[in-house]
Amino acid sequence: MTHIPILFEDGEALVIDKPAGLPIETPRKGGPALTDHLDSLRLGFQRQPVPVHRLDTDTSGCLLLARNPKALKRFNRAFEEKAVTKTYLGIVAGPVEGEEGTIDIALAKVSSEARGWRMIPAKKGKPSITHWTKRAELPGGLTLVEFRPETGRTHQIRVHAEHTFKRSLLGDPVYGHKDARVGRTMLHASALVITREGKPDITAEAPLPADFAGLGAE
Repeated sequence: MTHIPILFEDGEALVIDKPAGLPIETPRKGGPALTDHLDSLRLGFQRQPVPVHRLDTDTSGCLLLARNPKALKRFNRAFEEKAVTKTYLGIVAGPVEGEEGTIDIALAKVSSEARGWRMIPAKKGKPSITHWTKRAELPGGLTLVEFRPETGRTHQIRVHAEHTFKRSLLGDPVYGHKDARVGRTMLHASALVITREGKPDITAEAPLPADFAGLGAE
């Protein structure tokens, strides 16, 4: 069974380093999922921990789990009140002009029989804000970019990257195309901070995955 590294642990929270390729819930077609690991992640507690937010199946890195219903309610409120800081690293499939910026583009969900569902920029969509900083130019014309989403829309970073840089994240089959160099969309949730009233902050950092390092990222 897949090993799930634990990045942070206390009486009300776990932060795990979710492996790329592992969905949070069992897919319709079946197969492995994070739900298969929740019993082992009890770590002596009575209840299974519950994921507080979502990461795409391909996305690796920091995922917060609540260890009881009271904590889950508190963490959900923290996300709603923007008391959570999320940092991602993504590899853009080409050069990126500029060094940093803020992307403020509303997003909406659309669906078609030919292409399935996807998110698109739309004036009447939900507000979506992402701050970004270029971290490194990588071999093969790729670019390592840090993303700090202020909102948490589905596929937000993926759509914002493609729309702003005119290039998708490397390997993104929905907003770009698959790439023989990698087996997934190259996005990694590298850090997570949740502020808590009367308690120390939850802080976690997920090490850079091997597939990022193999492309020259550090």
